[in-house]
Amino acid sequence: MTDQQGCGFEGCCGRRDGNNSGGRSGSSRLIDARMPELARCLTLFQYVQAATGGPVARIDQAGSYAQPSLRGEAFAVRPGSIALRIDGSGIDTAVVARDGDTDSVTLRLLDAAGRTVHQGRLLSEGDRLLVGLAPTVHAGARTAVESAPPEVPAWEDGDQLAQLDAVLTDGGVARRAAFHRYRGGEHRPIEIDVVASVLDHVCSVGLPIGVAVFAPAAMQACAGRVHVTDRTVGGRVFAALAESSVEIDLAGVRAGHLVRSAAAHGPTSALELDDEDGRCVAVITQFGMVGADVHAAWEDLAASLPDA
Repeated sequence: MTDQQGCGFEGCCGRRDGNNSGGRSGSSRLIDARMPELARCLTLFQYVQAATGGPVARIDQAGSYAQPSLRGEAFAVRPGSIALRIDGSGIDTAVVARDGDTDSVTLRLLDAAGRTVHQGRLLSEGDRLLVGLAPTVHAGARTAVESAPPEVPAWEDGDQLAQLDAVLTDGGVARRAAFHRYRGGEHRPIEIDVVASVLDHVCSVGLPIGVAVFAPAAMQACAGRVHVTDRTVGGRVFAALAESSVEIDLAGVRAGHLVRSAAAHGPTSALELDDEDGRCVAVITQFGMVGADVHAAWEDLAASLPDA
């Protein structure tokens, strides 16, 4: 596993084998990965440790799932809820696996290559019992569906959500290659090293932020105040954000861009981080309705970031 497209989680289970348990005693079964069936399954659970990402960026959050959204639908990030957005055409399989040694139960979403793009570990016995209500499918069944209706706005003229959805389709590679066509707002390359300083600053002044982390066909987002930050000698940055933990390996980030697009309070800046393959792995911004003072403080901070 050397890139963001690889699996960012330990213990991936088999995509097609209905009883593959990763070499340990236990069991696994396929459930319906289509919306709205998948959404009904996820929102059953009350207490989940949800994670999305890969080697370069990862987000972990404990809580319950908000109604997950498909690319092209409305999207909101609310306190205490796990906000998950997926490209339905890229999610091939959903697997529920039970570890016979620990009795832990984990739900995983996999792409067509069998890579885990999102996982949710069920933390309560009640949720582990509820998983039996999830509809099952036969191995080899085609469950993926197209995620975006034709009216989804093109990113070239689109708002903040259109930019996030463009990243969701292919990591944003096509968008980045054609960024000269972006008419929706401003964009400029920035220094990667400022990321740690940005997180330290918003932590020290109590400025809430939003963070989205991407895996193939999946995005998980959180928002709130940063409680604590840390940085290792190797360049990994950690931030405890609201009920979430975000980790970014700055050594794996090859480019940073500041992109402004229309949002709830008008033009809003987003700090986008790309890996060595040009795929956007994380975005730091403001989501939805925030206080006017919060938006203004964030925009002042964004304007101060140095060009690359």
